[in-house]
Amino acid sequence: MKKVLWISSQGGHLNELLQLESLFSKYDSYFITEKTKATQFLKEKYPKKTSYLLYGTKHNMLIYPFILLANCFISLYHYLRFRPDYIVTTGSHTAGPMCSIAKIMGSKVIYIETFANSENKTAAGKLIYLFADLFIVQWESMLKVYPKSKFGGWIFK
Repeated sequence: MKKVLWISSQGGHLNELLQLESLFSKYDSYFITEKTKATQFLKEKYPKKTSYLLYGTKHNMLIYPFILLANCFISLYHYLRFRPDYIVTTGSHTAGPMCSIAKIMGSKVIYIETFANSENKTAAGKLIYLFADLFIVQWESMLKVYPKSKFGGWIFK
């Protein structure tokens, strides 16, 4: 059975990723998101299949670089522990280090650009587009923004 690591930041990105729940049981799935009160339900739902990264946003530039660096090491630890065949992510900054590690280590990276953007690139999308094995957009208009992407339609049911 293929191993799939599902990763995203908390909030809307995680909500989008959870729209793919029907796929979770088809693979040996593992979940990673940021640790907040709003994400603790994942550990309850998938107790041995969920891990967390440190929560941090780009808006607090004093500590964000340190959180990002720490999350790089935490991501490496989780990658080596789970050794996924695929990484599936809806972004944001939380997923960047894991996707980079995965690509270096030979895993396939599947990135789903957020539904929230129908005209502009996201910061994570710009980076991961460069090396993703499959880059999916949810708006047809985004095919012009990311020419090598695939239109997958809306992730929301």
